[in-house]
Amino acid sequence: MEPNLKDRALDVRCDTLRAIGHLGVGHVGGCLSVVELLTVLYFEAMHIDPAQPKMPGRDRFICSKGHAGPAVYAALANRGYFPKEMLLTLNQGGTDLPSHCDMNRTPGIDMTTGSLGQGFSCAVGAALGSKLEADGAAVYALIGDGESQEGQIWEAAMFAAAKKLDNLIAFTDYNKLQIDGSVAEVNDIAPLAAKWQAFGWNVIEAEDGNDLEQVRLAVQTAQKQRGSGRPTMVILNTKKGCGVKWIEDMGTGNHNCPLSEAQAEEAIRALREAAAQDKAAACGKEA
Repeated sequence: MEPNLKDRALDVRCDTLRAIGHLGVGHVGGCLSVVELLTVLYFEAMHIDPAQPKMPGRDRFICSKGHAGPAVYAALANRGYFPKEMLLTLNQGGTDLPSHCDMNRTPGIDMTTGSLGQGFSCAVGAALGSKLEADGAAVYALIGDGESQEGQIWEAAMFAAAKKLDNLIAFTDYNKLQIDGSVAEVNDIAPLAAKWQAFGWNVIEAEDGNDLEQVRLAVQTAQKQRGSGRPTMVILNTKKGCGVKWIEDMGTGNHNCPLSEAQAEEAIRALREAAAQDKAAACGKEA
């Protein structure tokens, strides 16, 4: 593991909160649920170079659930794609960090997303293009569980399997909530693993998609499927708003909600204090 991977995840979570808090409103819930995945991808799994955002043969990450853009920006800033100070321009006039990912404005963003379902089709196209170029790149894509109700997701899934795109690794942020209620109540996608298997994909499931070790293991297992002739779906059972109890407790209400600077800073203090206590406890056990 990257020595400070837990610290990296903490920074990404805190910087996500700070950026949304500075703006005053945002997609807090679905950003915080994917922090561990973003940390593993950007700091360990992907072949990328912040100094060369358009490097040929680089791995791609496409956030099809584009409203998680603030968390992606926090990961990019911590990885060195742009200064952290830019995070405080989130979704403001003239910003290069709009609320949803925009490849024309933000260094390190490989596809403009936000219209649910479309980003995943773009990821499939990128994986096919990489195969044709034989550049060895992997394409990683993140979709939401509510987004998985889109028919376009399943058209793309069928195409990816038909074209044997084993360089495509996708993730479902299965936090069970969407803007209008629970996924099960709105339009249930269960049994999710069986659906992806039926569409010809390898399927891996992380029981706790907010546990760094489980996410790391799932990503490593997915990477080993290269050469299988099948794309791979990793289902991450996550918690919307993960890391901040009062945001978690909002349930569906945290999809896009107000967040003041004071609330953000209080949440950040609590997160950092909890992390310090965990480190102290770990040191005590080692002693």
